[in-house]
Amino acid sequence: MAAAADSARKFDPARAGEYEVQSRIALAGYDACHELSACMLAAVLGSGGTAEILVAGAGGGAREIVTAGALEPGWRFTAVDPSQPMLALAAARVREAGLDGRTEIVPGTVDDLPRDRRFDAATLIGVLHHLPGDDAKRAILRSLADRLTPGAPLILAGNRFAYASRPLLLEAWGQRWRMHGAGPEEVQAKLGRILQGADPPASEEAVAALLAETGFGPSTCFFSSLFWGAWMARRL
Repeated sequence: MAAAADSARKFDPARAGEYEVQSRIALAGYDACHELSACMLAAVLGSGGTAEILVAGAGGGAREIVTAGALEPGWRFTAVDPSQPMLALAAARVREAGLDGRTEIVPGTVDDLPRDRRFDAATLIGVLHHLPGDDAKRAILRSLADRLTPGAPLILAGNRFAYASRPLLLEAWGQRWRMHGAGPEEVQAKLGRILQGADPPASEEAVAALLAETGFGPSTCFFSSLFWGAWMARRL
């Protein structure tokens, strides 16, 4: 997964350090998205049992793990990310939450996991729009599908729509930064950094097509915030 490794270079130590604050501004409802993701998984897997969860692109605040781990004490997690600074931040948050004994930290990509290893569910949150081109997007989704048991749920969340195709949403995004104290030049700098190297799917229909082409069934959208969307689909 060369594209995933290339995209990870954007998340250097400086960007990793500011991630937890900036991501909550860039995504209105950041915590709610992660909470609902955990609830969607529990709705499919059931509560009170055991499960092995693959968290792809786990770097950053590890909210997928911290939130789901608090909801379901029987779940275990495998956290994979090619960005060492981002993965180090995730590992720190996992330790602070007391979940290090239930979490395996794997530097690298999903392809670095054994092909015969199977998981009961997976998450891919905030990753897909950083991968350039549909081929790279299909590659990571196929790698996830290859490591899921039949019927296992995938939580997929990230930006959809080409940014220039939604000028009103883009303007509102800038206004959100202004709401949090950024001046005009800083707003433009923030938006420029967000857009750097990003290549979101063109639409929700494009997201559904990518899932269908990589071994997943129909998706259910359960969260939306400006450009961001979150879906659950099952491995066929």
